[in-house]
Amino acid sequence: MNKLDAKSLTTGFVAGITAALLVLGAAAQPTLASILYAASALPVLIVGLGWGNAAAITAIVTAALLGTVSVSPMFAFGMAIFTLAPAGWLAHLSSLARPASEIGGPDHLMAWYPLSDILLQLCSFVTIAVVVLGVIIGFGPEFTGQLVDAMAQAMNAQDPAMAPDALALEQLKSSMVVLLPIIQGGTWVLLLTMMYYIAMRIVTASGRNKRPREDFPSALRMNRNTVFIFLAGIIACFIGGVPAMIGATVCGTFGAGFLMAGFASLHLKTRGKDWRLPALVLAYLSSIMLLPLMIPFIIGLSDTRRTVALTPAGKADTSNSDTDN
Repeated sequence: MNKLDAKSLTTGFVAGITAALLVLGAAAQPTLASILYAASALPVLIVGLGWGNAAAITAIVTAALLGTVSVSPMFAFGMAIFTLAPAGWLAHLSSLARPASEIGGPDHLMAWYPLSDILLQLCSFVTIAVVVLGVIIGFGPEFTGQLVDAMAQAMNAQDPAMAPDALALEQLKSSMVVLLPIIQGGTWVLLLTMMYYIAMRIVTASGRNKRPREDFPSALRMNRNTVFIFLAGIIACFIGGVPAMIGATVCGTFGAGFLMAGFASLHLKTRGKDWRLPALVLAYLSSIMLLPLMIPFIIGLSDTRRTVALTPAGKADTSNSDTDN
């Protein structure tokens, strides 16, 4: 952990207040709830990447205390496990480095914690968070059944002709048990990765970055071990019950990681091509449909690797050296 100093603690304190205000803003503005809630990770990421672990921890504690006082301890716990803690952990992992000679590289360079491993831990963290949230709210067939019934009543009140029949409702209830964890987990991985990218850009522009800002099209790939985790999630979906809900969460979080890796690979493969812009626009526009979305997903699934960023030894802070990787 970086040396404690008043400037880092003060910066972390301000970041924590900002994060808490963003979460409270999400509660007050339902239309922008997801964006504001995810954006609360941004202040923690910025201070963690630029000022170190002490500032990030200060921000997390400050935001959690404000959430407890303003709303409730459960509210603070939810915001901590979904945004604050993942953001602090991502910033910590990004600060880990060790001599490149330990992994067979040149003696004068430092090797940083691989982006693929950071993405692996983010997917794992979000999976655990979604499962914990499901336990807290009692997620299951009864919960999704009530949710679908409420949606059906709202549709019936708006236009009785649009109300689904009983058979369609039962099919929707059974599918929502699996679909909701997939959507929730996948969306959250995408949003937190986007916040990490934005925070890295901001810190790099400010000149406070120690880790180099990596070229995401070439560096953003999933760890090879994630393929087996994703396969285990698919198998669990066919078991039913609680294992199916956990497996669906795994499929959503790690599937989002493969999807991002696939789009990153598309950016890299089209670099320098005259048709790059229309091809990427078409790829993103078509991603709103399931079948075209499978193309970047399969690309990401087939292109798993581990890239290590290297910088001159003087750029790294040896107090953050990684000895486990």
